[in-house]
Amino acid sequence: MSGSTRPVCVLVGAPGSGKTTVGRALADALGVEFRDTDADIERLAGKPIPEIFIDEGEAHFRTLERAAVAAGLASCSGVLALGGGAVLAEENRAALVGHPVVHLSVELPDAVKRVGLGAGRPLLALNPRATLKHLMEQRRPLYAEVATATVVTDGRSPEEIAAEIVALLKR
Repeated sequence: MSGSTRPVCVLVGAPGSGKTTVGRALADALGVEFRDTDADIERLAGKPIPEIFIDEGEAHFRTLERAAVAAGLASCSGVLALGGGAVLAEENRAALVGHPVVHLSVELPDAVKRVGLGAGRPLLALNPRATLKHLMEQRRPLYAEVATATVVTDGRSPEEIAAEIVALLKR
């Protein structure tokens, strides 16, 4: 689409990988805007994601998510963080081709510490640790498929991770 802007970086990764926290630090380091597709969805729906899951179901949420990813890729000129499950949609994976996509890799112990007991994360409501482990195993190949780079986040500060991404983007 001519005249559209493109994100300088798209972040993907499991819940607890730091997409929002690292994304903000990265956007600050680069002096660009930060956008999170989950926040876009909540703003458009007028309610938090857990309520969307409860009221309309996961399928409806995923429809909103595909629209948010397309809009973000077309209009964000900074750092764009995608929801953890955005890579499940083939349409989203195809749309990421040609963009600088960084997979924020995290292992289960760090992810569990960061997400807590799943508050505000509808897919983690019942058995957070087991569910998160399953989601991470299911999605890891998809993150690898779309990523142009992978950055390990375990035991590191958001600023350290952002600095590594800045260096990657300059290459």
